[in-house]
Amino acid sequence: MGEQQKVALVTGANKGIGRGVAEQLAALGMTVLVGGRDPRRAEEAAAAVGGHAITLDVADAAGVRRAARQIEDRFGRLDVLVNNAGITGSGQVDPADARDQIPSTVDLDMVRAVFETNVFGVIAVTNAVLPLLRRSPAPRIVNVSSHAASLTLTSDPDGPFAALLPSAAYSPSKTALCALTVQYANELRKDGVLVNAVAPGFVDTDSNNHTGFLTVAQGAAVVVRLATLGPDGPTAGFFAEDGPVPW
Repeated sequence: MGEQQKVALVTGANKGIGRGVAEQLAALGMTVLVGGRDPRRAEEAAAAVGGHAITLDVADAAGVRRAARQIEDRFGRLDVLVNNAGITGSGQVDPADARDQIPSTVDLDMVRAVFETNVFGVIAVTNAVLPLLRRSPAPRIVNVSSHAASLTLTSDPDGPFAALLPSAAYSPSKTALCALTVQYANELRKDGVLVNAVAPGFVDTDSNNHTGFLTVAQGAAVVVRLATLGPDGPTAGFFAEDGPVPW
């Protein structure tokens, strides 16, 4: 089966890292489904990267099921799922300034909203398209996490994240996503589905008010690498561009 025949779904792909991933997968010859909540923005991004738009709000259960049916009807299967859609809960701010995330004063509704997209949305989408992934000879799932998900890194008072404000929403949601990645990988290992989490790095996007120092293309590269693993590739791992990230 040629690379050009592979079908990939990227959620939250109308901008930022997701769009960068969609662009790079399309450049590899894949048929790329650009998932986005806003149909118009998804269409614009799909046209720009040479993909197909699909309206997909990961927090809308009925919409997720509808998108899965559309993929089945049009393409019959899925080879790659990139669970990229995510929210910070704080809007467009530098993570160092996200005071509304501080655990002792956080708004629980905000925490719920973040987990709804960043964790529950990943379960919803993954489960909806899993029957399609099982039809692929080499299914790959990549969950876009963050270095902030690492308990090892964030618990070190002298480490690289010591300057970040404590977070009760975004960072724990990404830690939960990493835990979820391991559980899916363990369940699907026998079926040849490779499931990994990725930390793209501090990428210049809307979500951090463009304070990141990596380009979108740089951040997308490691995601694409994990999405195109060979049969001997890892599963149940957490990776950044420079290698494994400690849990």
